Amino acid sequence: MEPQEMRFAVIGNTREWSEPAPPSRGDPQVVDISAVENEARRRKGLLRLDEWQLRQYVTDRPVPEHVMQMCTQIDLAAAALARLTPIPRDYADDLYWPCM
Repeated sequence: MEPQEMRFAVIGNTREWSEPAPPSRGDPQVVDISAVENEARRRKGLLRLDEWQLRQYVTDRPVPEHVMQMCTQIDLAAAALARLTPIPRDYADDLYWPCM
């Protein structure tokens, strides 16, 4: 048997279809997933989650249920937004996030 030659097709500056294309630097409309994660972190900061968790560690009193539910809802909203293609430019709008 004769060895076969392997060929790659270059599509969109990638070698295979599963490799994500790098975001273009010049397009301000592209929203990165890290921006959505930062917005989720900011909203959790408004709940003072770190203070509640520190209180739980020091006093062994649990974080209030409504705070934990809100954190879960924020995580779910961030995950849903991160899966959208493309991520909306107004991802930080209260329309996409649970009411606080």
